[in-house]
Amino acid sequence: MNNQIAQHKPTVAVIFTGGTISMKVDREFGGVVPKLSAAEILGTVQSIHEIATIIPIEFGRYPGPHVTPEIMLSLSAIVREQLSKPEIDGVVVTHGTDTLEETAYFLDLTCKSEKPIVVIGAMRNSSEVDWDGPRNLRVGVMLAGNPALRGYGTIVCLSETLNAASEVSKNDTTKLNTFESLDFGPLGRISHDTLMLYRKPLHREYFSVETLPDFVPLLSCYAGMDGRQIRQCIDAGAKGIVIEAFGAGNVPPAVYYELIAAVQGIPVVLVSRCPVGRIEKVYAYEGAGKHLHDNGVIFADFMNGQKARVKLCICIGAKYSMEQIRSSFEWAG
Repeated sequence: MNNQIAQHKPTVAVIFTGGTISMKVDREFGGVVPKLSAAEILGTVQSIHEIATIIPIEFGRYPGPHVTPEIMLSLSAIVREQLSKPEIDGVVVTHGTDTLEETAYFLDLTCKSEKPIVVIGAMRNSSEVDWDGPRNLRVGVMLAGNPALRGYGTIVCLSETLNAASEVSKNDTTKLNTFESLDFGPLGRISHDTLMLYRKPLHREYFSVETLPDFVPLLSCYAGMDGRQIRQCIDAGAKGIVIEAFGAGNVPPAVYYELIAAVQGIPVVLVSRCPVGRIEKVYAYEGAGKHLHDNGVIFADFMNGQKARVKLCICIGAKYSMEQIRSSFEWAG
């Protein structure tokens, strides 16, 4: 499917949250820090005002690691407010790449609108000669104003590749096209200002949430892991747990017994620590996936740990029952 830039001039709200796209080298601090304002970033993007009428919104100058679920919740409220305005055709959010996939997925789950939301960032800062921020922002504005993307939910786009927020992950620490959907591939791409769409997101859903739980830990299995970390999380008041299992969904025996005890009181969601593939109910030895699922552990199919944690926080915040949480995660059967 080919779609040229829309003939009419759309109106796009651009929400600036910080990240590398806003950073430059500061000799006093001895490294790269957030510096640029919304106006300064927009001023570097050639012909962006010819593509759309821009409504800039200064949300913050957060490095990616400083972003919390509570910040995501506040950002979601602003995005929803902008999308509710008839004159706004779409929203772009600039974001630090370290937690970009989590914020993008949070927005996808909590913003109910047909209008496009495009989350972009940069892998190079403005002090580098190959700063990718201006190009990514220009493409993001172009996408947010394109009616062909209505109904696609939140899209992550760097290096002119479109990925679904529910499927994409940052997979390389430094390369420009770090964001990839390893299981299902991209939604489309941009080539010479032409949008080529390949498919729609695999699955979308919406939650209404106003508050979030304060402690939902994410743990990863390792050889020889025992149950102490799980017990410590329960004792510290965890409202849910996400556990990254080995392979297709298996854990050490000591971890298994702590998980099936924990699930009697809180939701426990299982993902794989592998970057590609689905967890399965295949193995049946002590600690294996089949027994975990039979004893109430929720399987998250292809989802990675950080996305599963975002979704579990939202499910708990939306006051979902254990069975509702299970149905939400295990929608594919």
